Amino acid sequence: MTKDPLGLLGLAAKAGAVKSGGFLTEKAIKEGEAFIVIVAQDASDGTKKKLCDKCKFYQVPCYIYGTMDELGHRVGREARSSLAITDEGFAKQTVKRFGMEIQEVD
Repeated sequence: MTKDPLGLLGLAAKAGAVKSGGFLTEKAIKEGEAFIVIVAQDASDGTKKKLCDKCKFYQVPCYIYGTMDELGHRVGREARSSLAITDEGFAKQTVKRFGMEIQEVD
């Protein structure tokens, strides 16, 4: 049985460890606050490309998963195109739920 990759988002949001929406996600990536980024599958192609390219440049894992409504619902908001998890512990647990490990960047 696979754990829900988005299962910890509500708890992370309550802990203040999530930045949501395109602008705040991009800002978290640029400022080195983001440990992982999740972009909704139904986000625009431009948003997906822009955020995933930023993640690649700043060496932040990026996942395209779920819908904008799902992401927003999980963090207690309206639809969100993307989320950045800004706490390393929550990020590691979320990545494990995706079935991967965070690669350490030297």
